[in-house]
Amino acid sequence: MAEATQTGPSEPGPVLITGASGFLGPALVDVFRAAGFPVRILVRATSPRRNLTWTDVEIAEGDMRDPAAVAQAMRGQRYLVHAAADYRLWAPDKEEIVRTNRDGTRVMMRAALDAGVERVVYTSSVATIRPPADGVTPSDETMPLTPETAIGAYKRSKVVAERVVEEMVENDGLPAVIVNPSTPIGPRDVKPTPTGRIIQEAALGKMPAFVDTGLNLAHVDDVAAGHLLALAKGRVGERYILGGENVLLSQMLADIAQIVGRKPPTVNLPRGVVYPIAFVSELAARITGRQPFATIDAIRMSRYRMFFSDAKARSELGYTARPYRQGLEDAIGWFRSAGYLR
Repeated sequence: MAEATQTGPSEPGPVLITGASGFLGPALVDVFRAAGFPVRILVRATSPRRNLTWTDVEIAEGDMRDPAAVAQAMRGQRYLVHAAADYRLWAPDKEEIVRTNRDGTRVMMRAALDAGVERVVYTSSVATIRPPADGVTPSDETMPLTPETAIGAYKRSKVVAERVVEEMVENDGLPAVIVNPSTPIGPRDVKPTPTGRIIQEAALGKMPAFVDTGLNLAHVDDVAAGHLLALAKGRVGERYILGGENVLLSQMLADIAQIVGRKPPTVNLPRGVVYPIAFVSELAARITGRQPFATIDAIRMSRYRMFFSDAKARSELGYTARPYRQGLEDAIGWFRSAGYLR
């Protein structure tokens, strides 16, 4: 990899943010607006507009895989924060997830180079990092996955997209900093994300059991703030995990139950029991067109505790994260107010 540099922007300037119609994107827009950056967002014509509530944000319509639309949106921008992604653990055509995230990232990075963007923050994921072999010791940025070892299309898509960015940093001088959010939770999860669906279903009392796994949970607003820090302080070509607390799924479900006043689940299911449920769920999804709640790839991933360390981001960027339970409370409060918990 090319020698990394420490210089970041000295002042706010026009920034293009992708993914603003999703979950992390609105938090990014809020953080950059609060810091004085004029914000333009790139959204598809078909994207939901529920989170697009700002009156001072310019909207450019287009698909991140469309070079002409992306070039138009990039015009006049000093910075790029590319957070848009196809965040699904299942699709009828799994390769569609890979194509979207890989090819869309390549189009965005090439347009940034052509437009002379001064600094790029690329939103990758801890999905590109190898989980701890012992299930205890948190993994860090020195433990990348390969496309061959990534479980499922989503993880593989993020691995190959991250490699696109790294190669363009090395070969083309792309001024990009890579951030690897863990699992964001909190308000405005409109779709919702796979983890948001777990929170929603658990709050409704529809998760009476769990498997033995764990994940790293961070408030979405803290992850967004980490992007601003990466723009200002991150070293080009480096990766930074933006995480929170490492939590067992059983503990997460117990905390959700306490917040909503339900009894926590106590049944620890063997994975062998869950695989047939996931198989049937995927079959039903092909008929209904709705995302399955349980997927075979998700069960395969659950064999590993997704525990990660954000020590590098804390040390180099000044990143901080609030207790994860605040993220749960904010997520549940938003789901309730938005009518998701009826």
